[in-house]
Amino acid sequence: MENLVVIDLGSNSVRMTISEIDEAGTPNTVNQVKRYVRLSENMGAEQVLQPEAIDRTLEALREFKKIYTELDAPQIKAVATAAVRQASNQKQFLKLVKDELDLTFDVISGTTEARYDYLGVVHTLSIINGLLVDTGGASSELILVQNRQMKHVVSIPLGSVTLSQAYLESDKVQADSLFSAMTFVNNVFNDVWWLNEAKNLPVIGLGGANRTLAKINRRNKNFLNFEDVHGYKLGADDVYATLTQLLGLNLAERKKVPGLSKDRADIIIGGLIPVALLMRLLDSQQITFSNAGLRDGILFERIEQIKSAID
Repeated sequence: MENLVVIDLGSNSVRMTISEIDEAGTPNTVNQVKRYVRLSENMGAEQVLQPEAIDRTLEALREFKKIYTELDAPQIKAVATAAVRQASNQKQFLKLVKDELDLTFDVISGTTEARYDYLGVVHTLSIINGLLVDTGGASSELILVQNRQMKHVVSIPLGSVTLSQAYLESDKVQADSLFSAMTFVNNVFNDVWWLNEAKNLPVIGLGGANRTLAKINRRNKNFLNFEDVHGYKLGADDVYATLTQLLGLNLAERKKVPGLSKDRADIIIGGLIPVALLMRLLDSQQITFSNAGLRDGILFERIEQIKSAID
């Protein structure tokens, strides 16, 4: 039995999944933990991780360590994505984590992050063709899937934290700010030459902002387990209506929206602009949500390694 610990350090949150994998490569997820750390907060044009954000992250990782050190011989796979990838003080941060927690992070590229997203989705959803959209805190990954194969992939600088901080008010979003943010996002999409190949295809949404979109709608429709969004489908009109609803609210009002975490209320509009504009650009009529992504992709990769060793 192998205890696989996967830690995903993102721009907005850090997450840990612990899975038991038996000798045949069959997994069983036994624990999942998430902490909001806002690592990319106030990085600025110099792309510097700030002391307050680093402290929040270290505190969360200390909590994680208390959990995984109780396991028998844990196999730890720790990956860091956009915030650390972009940080000018990346080396200092990684050394601090290593010195204080004896934890080594692998800073993965946007392409590698997208590949793990793809593995997580195709192993858990019956997707034949579609566009995977993983909207994180500081970047988004787009993956074009055709015949269940990854055809094109790109990581772009659109994230819920960075878009919100660069363009949007944290309280009531103003029209000129919204227009500036949407113009920036459209310009980024226009630079992705292969996006037209995704025209009319369904979108598959990953990442905290996109999953929140599903949770809000499931709460509105009185689903018993509104957080179970894996495989949930939503029409384009519902996507646009939800974003319109949120734009009409100030921060205090957004914090009261059922299905929307108070920790995400100040960045949710920035997080939903990319998927809403993308669906309009591609004339996509439906989005399917996935709870499986990067951490699941790492798990499935490890399972394949174990099975290959058996064969």
